[in-house]
Amino acid sequence: MKKVFFTISLALISMSTSLFAQSNTEGIDMVQSIFGMEKKTLVAAVIQPEAGKSDAFWILYDQYETKRKELGKRRIALLNSYADSYDTLDEVSIDKILKEMMSLQVTTDKLIGNYAKKIKKSVDVKTAAQFYQIEGYLLSKIRTVILENIPVIGELDN
Repeated sequence: MKKVFFTISLALISMSTSLFAQSNTEGIDMVQSIFGMEKKTLVAAVIQPEAGKSDAFWILYDQYETKRKELGKRRIALLNSYADSYDTLDEVSIDKILKEMMSLQVTTDKLIGNYAKKIKKSVDVKTAAQFYQIEGYLLSKIRTVILENIPVIGELDN
C-alpha cells in the first residue's frame, strides 16, 4: 500500500507542477483529467466499500470530484493572477489574493467534510474515514508543492 501512495505522490507532484505551466482552459482540463484518473486509481486501491455499497460510494466520489475540479480551476486562476501581477502587487491586490486563498482553503476543506458525511450516511463510517484521510493527504501534498514553487509575497523585491 505504501508503494501505491509513493507512486501516486510522485505522479501528483509532477502533475500539479504541470498545472502552473498551463494557462488555457483546455490545457487545465486535460491535466485535471489525467490527475483525476491517477487519483481515482489510488482511491480504488485504498477504498473498497462493502459489497453492495460500491456504487453509492463511486456516485458520491464522482460528484465530489466535479466540485473539487471547479475549485482547482479557481486555484489555478488565482495562481496565474498572482504570478502575472507579482511585480506590481500593492496592499489592495495582496489583500484580495489573501482573501481568495483563505476562501478557497475553507471551501475545499468544507467540501471534503461534507462529502465524508454523505459517504458515512450512504456507505459506511469506515469508507467515509478513508475518503477523508486520502483527500487530506493528497490536498496536503498539493498545497506543499504549490507553496514550494511560488515566491512568498515580497521575497523577490530585494
